[in-house]
Amino acid sequence: MTTSDDVRAIALSLPETTEKIAWSMPTFRVAGKMFATLPEDETSMAVRCPKVEREELVLAEPEKFWVAAHEASSAWVRVRLAALEDLDELRDILLDSWRQAAPAALLE
Repeated sequence: MTTSDDVRAIALSLPETTEKIAWSMPTFRVAGKMFATLPEDETSMAVRCPKVEREELVLAEPEKFWVAAHEASSAWVRVRLAALEDLDELRDILLDSWRQAAPAALLE
């Protein structure tokens, strides 16, 4: 089972990532842009996700993905850590979110 410690370790391993407490929770940022958070009791995370893809994820795997009411109008999706298959899946999700926030120079 993946944990918040796994999220933290993988997120901080990505280039130029920093951790900052905001809204009383850990957030992870690249070049100042947030790409992941560990809300509430750290059993889930929120990551960037284009709205079109987000709808598909939630419909395909509702036990894993959902949209918090206050994030409905933004491009974020919640992920239940216990529902992830393994650390590779966690890494893929975090890397995808990181790429959406990272400046172009880091993506080259």
